Amino acid sequence: MKPGNVYLLRHGQTYWAMSGQHTGRTDVPLTEVGKQQAVAAGERVREAHPEAFAAVWCSPLIRASETAKLAGFDAKPCDDLMEWDYGRAEGRTRGQIGEALGRAWNLWLDGPQAVPEALGAERVETLPDGQQVQVHLTEGETLDEAFARARRVVEKVRAYSEEGKDVLLVAHSHILRLVAMAWVDLPPVEGRKFELGTARYIVLGDHKGQPVIEHWGA
Repeated sequence: MKPGNVYLLRHGQTYWAMSGQHTGRTDVPLTEVGKQQAVAAGERVREAHPEAFAAVWCSPLIRASETAKLAGFDAKPCDDLMEWDYGRAEGRTRGQIGEALGRAWNLWLDGPQAVPEALGAERVETLPDGQQVQVHLTEGETLDEAFARARRVVEKVRAYSEEGKDVLLVAHSHILRLVAMAWVDLPPVEGRKFELGTARYIVLGDHKGQPVIEHWGA
């Protein structure tokens, strides 16, 4: 029996995705373009996989759950698919964090814990369309903590794959990259070398008993 595939779909465009602001647990909605991207992504996924998926899960955050719905999939929420908790980096750009640190900052190498406390104020931000979002802050997750969630997701979906069943996950860029790294048994930090655009998807599979990445960014 051929093992099943796992499709990983990133949510559509948000204003913070456009501005480069780190969007972890803040419930930033899709833009109008993001909604159109979600519909188009659903069409691309179904063209590649016309059969129904055995299971569909999504992050409970609105940008992911709305993407799944607009793409035409009935997804069940899965907390482990929530985006990396960025802590004090939430809502900040790499440039802002680097300026406050006095040096370049890299999420994958430095983690949220390196972000200066001065950037960590809870606040309400107004999006370009006038919507307001509440920015809640925590200490954030380390790379290993976020990767532990990704590994739990892989354990969950591998059970389906081993039965020859295909699964779809709808979530966020960083957590999906970590899921991909866990699938192919690469160190989590290697996820920094891959990019996944809004409303693009990855296909994970198996080749002669070896977990592989079959497609990236379709």
